[in-house]
Amino acid sequence: MEKRHLGRTGLRVSRLGLGTMTWGRDTGEHEAAEQLKEFVDAGGNLVDTADVYADGGAEYLLSRLTESLIPRSELVIATKAGSVPESDRRFDTSRGHLLTALDASLRRLGTDYVDLWQVHAFDPGTPAEETLHALDLAVTSGRARYVGVSNYSGWQLAKAAGWQRADAARVPLASTQMEYSLLQRGIEREVLPAALDAGVGVLASSPLGRGVLTGKYRHAVPQDSRGASPYLSGFVQPYLDDGSRRIVDAVATAADGLASSPLAVALAWVRDRPGVASALVGARTVTQLQAALSVEALTLPDEIRSALDDISAPIHRYPDQEWSEL
Repeated sequence: MEKRHLGRTGLRVSRLGLGTMTWGRDTGEHEAAEQLKEFVDAGGNLVDTADVYADGGAEYLLSRLTESLIPRSELVIATKAGSVPESDRRFDTSRGHLLTALDASLRRLGTDYVDLWQVHAFDPGTPAEETLHALDLAVTSGRARYVGVSNYSGWQLAKAAGWQRADAARVPLASTQMEYSLLQRGIEREVLPAALDAGVGVLASSPLGRGVLTGKYRHAVPQDSRGASPYLSGFVQPYLDDGSRRIVDAVATAADGLASSPLAVALAWVRDRPGVASALVGARTVTQLQAALSVEALTLPDEIRSALDDISAPIHRYPDQEWSEL
């Protein structure tokens, strides 16, 4: 599998990454082991997790597999911190909380360092400089090799990236993790231009539109799907509207013309967008993961890519980049 530099850094990551959001909950140890082995055998190295996935269970499960199945040195492990299970506050990116969360992640992961440590989301209740100082401390203490952010808007990313690069003693941001697919192109308004300008690599999460772009929901909600899961049904539901259905139909038509699958077409589109360092795929079974990994053999023809661009194009209103409507 092709490797790409993560932003303007020397870290090279596989252009497909393995997501672990369902590990420790919907995906058990046996299935996770099969997935990780298949992923590494295909040349993948980037594994993305977070301290809140399965309440830490995903990190712990990954540690068991790095002990018994795949050497730690073969993986680029990325995790996130900042989400909190509090009714009055969704995120806490204070220096104290972040560094405590990082230490807890390292214990669960069974490692001395993570390759990439990310702030899970912007916290308006904490000064940005305090949050970013925690990232500096993580790297200077050896607990993280590179740092990034996740779910930051365009101005938030530009401010954070600019602050870090303003002083040579600070650690530049390597990445921003954002949802990006043919069903969700919102980052193209401001986040993607900010990332390209700052030299920050994009990690595209949910590149299959939360599974909807595979076509599995075209006629009904399969009982064994995320859409039927008590934990994830609300995650899928926003992409089951008429607008999404038109895009899914177009992807299916393109797949038929290419003798490929809707999954491969949708994933190839995201993988090769400007600024994307890696597209993160999460699978419930190894068969699903194998289908995603098969996209390495597919490059979309220009005319197919243009047609998909047109049917899924987001509306850019003033003052978005290249706005066309008031």
